[in-house]
Amino acid sequence: STHVGGGALDNSTQMISRLALLLVASLSSAALVARPLSSFPGAPRAAASSAADGDSRPLNVRPARRPATVLMADAAVAEDGSETFEFEAEVAKVMDIIINSLYSDKDIFLRELISNASDACDKKRFLSLTEDGGSAYEGRIRVVADKETNTLTIEDNGIGLTRKEMRENLGRIAQSGTKKFTEALGSGGDATNLIGQFGVGFYSAFLVADKVTVVSKSADGEQLKWESAAASAYTISQDDSTPIEGTGTRLTLHLKEDADKYVSDYTLRDMLKRYSEFISFPIALWTEKTEYETVPDPDAEATEGEEPPTKTVPKTSNEWETINVAKPIWMRPPKEVEEDEYSEFYKATFRAYDEPDAHVHFSLEGQVEFRALLYLPSSVPWELSQDMFNDKVKPVKLYVKRVFISENFEEQLLPRWLSFIKGVVDSEDLPLNVSREILQKSKVLSIISKRLVRKALDMIGDIAKDEDKFARFSSNFGRYIKVGVIEDRDNKDALLKLATFTSTAEPKASGTTLPQYVDRMKEGQKQIYYVSAASKAAAASSPVIESLRKKGYEVLVALDQIDEIALQGVGKFGDFDVVDAAKENVDLGEQSDEEKAEVEEAKKSLEATCAAVKAALGDKVDKVEVSSRLTSSPSALVQPQWGMSPQMQRFMKAQAAATGDDLGGLGGMGGMAANLELNPAHAAVRKLKGLVAADANATSTRDYATLLYDVAAVSSGYELADPAAFAARVVTLMTGEAEEAAEEEPPAADAAAPADAAAPADAAAPA
Repeated sequence: STHVGGGALDNSTQMISRLALLLVASLSSAALVARPLSSFPGAPRAAASSAADGDSRPLNVRPARRPATVLMADAAVAEDGSETFEFEAEVAKVMDIIINSLYSDKDIFLRELISNASDACDKKRFLSLTEDGGSAYEGRIRVVADKETNTLTIEDNGIGLTRKEMRENLGRIAQSGTKKFTEALGSGGDATNLIGQFGVGFYSAFLVADKVTVVSKSADGEQLKWESAAASAYTISQDDSTPIEGTGTRLTLHLKEDADKYVSDYTLRDMLKRYSEFISFPIALWTEKTEYETVPDPDAEATEGEEPPTKTVPKTSNEWETINVAKPIWMRPPKEVEEDEYSEFYKATFRAYDEPDAHVHFSLEGQVEFRALLYLPSSVPWELSQDMFNDKVKPVKLYVKRVFISENFEEQLLPRWLSFIKGVVDSEDLPLNVSREILQKSKVLSIISKRLVRKALDMIGDIAKDEDKFARFSSNFGRYIKVGVIEDRDNKDALLKLATFTSTAEPKASGTTLPQYVDRMKEGQKQIYYVSAASKAAAASSPVIESLRKKGYEVLVALDQIDEIALQGVGKFGDFDVVDAAKENVDLGEQSDEEKAEVEEAKKSLEATCAAVKAALGDKVDKVEVSSRLTSSPSALVQPQWGMSPQMQRFMKAQAAATGDDLGGLGGMGGMAANLELNPAHAAVRKLKGLVAADANATSTRDYATLLYDVAAVSSGYELADPAAFAARVVTLMTGEAEEAAEEEPPAADAAAPADAAAPADAAAPA
């Protein structure tokens, strides 16, 4: 305290006030609220006022009494009288934000503190290389948990801290000693692997600790102790605890009561492997080992002539266990990495048991810099076998300078159709928040994502050259490629070359690709055909592709809804349109003049028959017409241009039932009635023509027309809404006599499907 009096009051007060500002400003560079300097107790205006009132009491300047407030500087007064102020901060509030709001997961503290220790070792390694006559340096990091005292100690033999560095780097928020070290090196900083950047990672220790003690010794300094309780204030003093050999830092966390799990060997081992497995320097954990020894049992009775009885007793010991045995092979040039190293890394990092079918190791330099290593598994991960897009499966692990950051991002580095890929990405350019937990949206992310997708496609393209591997890949992950065709418009063309589909002409179970299909196309074929069916056998016997089969045209088979949606969205592949063979107005190939004349003649001949069948079936069909696609079947159902296939209708119906939706709404989505096509050359159609000529409104004629519709529905893959009525009509046809039950029912009740195509029970007709 200083007593100030007389005319020297103003100048002396201002000088002391500025000294106070300099002392307090060292606590933090953060700032939140701006206020005039004169609003604080002891400021110049207040001191002058006291002097004017004749108050000559001593002015006490004690920054330590109000550490919560940081004053940055006097106001700068411009000529026009305006005042400019620097921001101020409530230090306690800032510390509370850093400790309790910056990090979402308490486990992060160990990652941050190990990274700090690694930086200290890396600084010493770099200096030992640049100093003349410097000896070889072997950095190390040790972790010791003490259950009795509930403390966790992290010790390194790095560069250590001087008293000044303790004040600046530990006592000043957002002051990054690592960043300053790198800047001081200039261009030489590129030779280091320093991790620190923001200067707040150290304070993550207070997530789990009530008190933090830092003991450190630098090359030319004494052993010092920095200590802070609850991050409210800190002290620096000489340390007389266990001496540190050479240089280094010993950080001790006095854990909170609810943080006792961090003294468990198992927990620490798991966290170190997850976050710091690829740190450059060995991390040793002081672990407890239990072994069992066989010793004589003094309590057991010994039998003469036999070996003395023994018993097994546990023996507990402690030893150093090196945690980070795996090497970050993605940091090395691909030419220097052996194939067995890639395989070993894949199994260790992703806890996999299979051998990867392929891998791609690359780096990108320029506008964005990153290194990446991607793997293609040879088997489906168990999680994906249960759910194709399981949220628990994260394809990419993100690292920054070998430190694991996260694998859970709102914006994924790979699209979901590549969720079966495994890989690591290491980049300093990714837009992370200060806690290094959240990946923010940016152009950088988009660039990295596009390059990863391109490299993954190249890797799969290389697999396609190996027939056996590609067959296995298609069996395991073929559906993902088709999802990519549906969702990824940018890479659609590349994906179409890799997507495989079952084919009526391809005997292999792995199917065929579109390029292979095009290579086998018949001369004169102008379109690529596909049809939806429950199986390859059902597709081969479908009446809608009879004329295509007769011409020798190959037809792709969409076995599930993903196949069908993918093929529907292709539009054009090369010079050929991809079309559904079960739709109306499909180009089935060129017809000769004779064939065209026969069709026209049949249309005229069966005009009355088609009208009678339409009248008998009502709204179950949109129209009835003569077919040019049928060769052996009497009839077939084909969909209008925007209608749903029977397979898609069943899928939508199942989805509606699973979600509890009104099944009646299904008709509104795909409830177009199908078209019934008749084969004019078939005996059944000729018989129907005769019945219509005799009496178009007779019950037998209407039943016959309905039966022809039922046959078309069954053979085309639709379900019958009333199997009993269909069976009755078949029995009538077999015996030539109508059953009693059939005679009692009016003809309209005998329909294979209800007249309203949108009715919930209408599964026979296309929904």
